Amino acid sequence: MSEDNNTKGLLGWIDARFPLSKMYDEHLGKYYAPKNFNFWYFFGSLALLVLVLQIVTGIFLTMHYKPDGDMAFKSVEHIMRDVDWGWLIRYLHSTGASAFFIVVYLHMFRALIYGSYQKPRELIWLFGMFIFLALMAEAFMGYLLPWGQMSYWGAQVIISLFGAVPIVGDELTLWIRGDFVVSDATLNRFFALHVVAVPIVLLMLVVMHIIALHEVGSNNPDGIDIKKTKDANGVPLDGIPFHPYYSVKDLVGVVVFLILFSVVVFFMPEMGGYFLEYANFVPANQFKTPEHIAPVWYFTPFYAILRAVPDKLLGVIAMFSAIVVLFLLPWFDRGKVRSIRYRSTSFKWLLAMLIVSFVGLGYLGALPSTGIRTLFAQIFSVGYFGFFVGLWFISKNEITKPVPERVQ
Repeated sequence: MSEDNNTKGLLGWIDARFPLSKMYDEHLGKYYAPKNFNFWYFFGSLALLVLVLQIVTGIFLTMHYKPDGDMAFKSVEHIMRDVDWGWLIRYLHSTGASAFFIVVYLHMFRALIYGSYQKPRELIWLFGMFIFLALMAEAFMGYLLPWGQMSYWGAQVIISLFGAVPIVGDELTLWIRGDFVVSDATLNRFFALHVVAVPIVLLMLVVMHIIALHEVGSNNPDGIDIKKTKDANGVPLDGIPFHPYYSVKDLVGVVVFLILFSVVVFFMPEMGGYFLEYANFVPANQFKTPEHIAPVWYFTPFYAILRAVPDKLLGVIAMFSAIVVLFLLPWFDRGKVRSIRYRSTSFKWLLAMLIVSFVGLGYLGALPSTGIRTLFAQIFSVGYFGFFVGLWFISKNEITKPVPERVQ
């Protein structure tokens, strides 16, 4: 924007050198979102909120944390006991990790039920999945840092899975650990990746995710493209400016979320051992293996798939395949109707099977393995992958309800 344009003063001076007003219009003031957003559309903004929370609390934790095998656990105890408000910052960060996965899983579920991964939004979904992958890497590396008993052995078990890769498995695990066992070298590299490398990648992916979203426009509960019906000025008839309408609406979601989040932080930060495992209040001991080693709850569905397969290599392949099929979801679904409101009963049954299977796998992954639990894990694993196979077959000639021309 040139200085002889309408904008004057400080804003005009900035706009002549940086497109601030243009960016505001494109992403807020003149970004028209569908007018029928509902409850499920809170979770994208909440994910951004939790990301900021994790970065800010992580910075303060880094000021007092020592990535050293002899000092790591003590430094966490020092933060909890001696640093002013250190206990609060640590609980905000640990609870925030679980909250991040809760809102992201719900955000992904919303994309599933309203078909937000379908054409032309495939790239938005792919960026979102890469965010999910980076988030899992970030969480896994951060999980080791407290250097508690479960952190140590959980990392030992997960890293050892890469040893199942043919030919290069042993070298790969050695390269990841930096030593023959999880040690000081592992802690240092995980700290560097957790604090610097992965957050940079995560922030870049979030920006790309939002830019891609605003390029093609937001989906809605009816799965209708609002850009098809515009007024004389080119404004979608069923769209309203994101700001102030949805920015204010999102504040309501933020308030409710912060109330629930605060209840957990102040009254139940361990959440029965699911958010903070009780074994992690004990320093890591490489000579004493815990009776039951399980990852944090948000990894347990994939861990259950791994354990459901008797062969180690095939189990690792199944676990990674469970993530790969999510990346390929836009191409598994060959249907032309997006929203669950107008899709067939078959699709709804498939989706219900996926939800039951995923929740069941998450529950079983947190428990010690037994014969009957392994059997159920195998059944749920078949149900999980069955969703994608079934979707491929039913979506091509799916009998759907009529989709309205305008949003309801």
